[in-house]
Amino acid sequence: MADSSSRRVAEIKRHSILIGFLIRLVREKPLGTVGAVITIALLLTGIFANFLAPYGMNESMADYLASPSAKFWLGTDNLGRDMLSRVIYGARISVIVGLTASVITTVISIIIGMMCGYIGGKFDLIVQRFVDAVMCMPGLILLMVLMSVIGQGMWQVIIVLGILWGISGSRLIRSAVISIRQNVYISAAEAIGCPTTRILVRHILPNIMAPAIIHFSVNVPAAILTEASLSFLGFGVPPPAPSWGGMLSGSGRQYMFKAPWIVIWPGLSLSTVVYGISMLGDAVRDLLDPRMRGGVGRYGVRVKKEATKK
Repeated sequence: MADSSSRRVAEIKRHSILIGFLIRLVREKPLGTVGAVITIALLLTGIFANFLAPYGMNESMADYLASPSAKFWLGTDNLGRDMLSRVIYGARISVIVGLTASVITTVISIIIGMMCGYIGGKFDLIVQRFVDAVMCMPGLILLMVLMSVIGQGMWQVIIVLGILWGISGSRLIRSAVISIRQNVYISAAEAIGCPTTRILVRHILPNIMAPAIIHFSVNVPAAILTEASLSFLGFGVPPPAPSWGGMLSGSGRQYMFKAPWIVIWPGLSLSTVVYGISMLGDAVRDLLDPRMRGGVGRYGVRVKKEATKK
């Protein structure tokens, strides 16, 4: 009975924290709320693309370069494929690439950052010099070289982005671990003979979740935009997969003056999604990190209310 009651109390606390966070997001961050709506719409579109798309993503309608109409809401491309269906299926690729690459990046950054920040010494010195070597290389050129070596494909893009960004992003986690490493409870855990893995998992990992979540939210739009850039340059997701970046390249550049809707809708979708996720990431960063709240965050709203009362 005691265990069940404690579990219920813990669940109630978690729900209250989540509800409180959502209330703060709506009240204090209107742009973040708009970004959350755009992000949720992207997720639902990617998940239910098979049900939302009126036609197949590569199904030819024999109406080449048809302008937007009641039959084809966003028109067709040079092969007679419905643009609305391809944009909807392109959202699925963006969701998979953005979320998966960001998860891999965050996990690798946490592992490398925790080990370097806690162990320190020569191990930290050697690993950080390797991180510096990766960070000093031009990012896009390095991605293009690696993609030309391992080949094109969605999962190739995800793996390359996850590993490279995970290595460079470990610097942020490392700095957070170093600041936590100086706390008294870490020294007390070491003094009583607590294993290193237990210290890392039970004491350090929960205290670096805020920067890790921020790191994840920032990487999602960056991964989507980078995948679109690689696909536009011919190093990302190969055709006929309906990647938004790939739709802007090739036939999009060839027929953009004759049928501008070929490039308008993928470009508008990409810009809207990146803007929305970026606004949501900024809002999450401001709400989770007390140092980033400033005059427009939670305490700024409280100060304004007290000033109006006086």
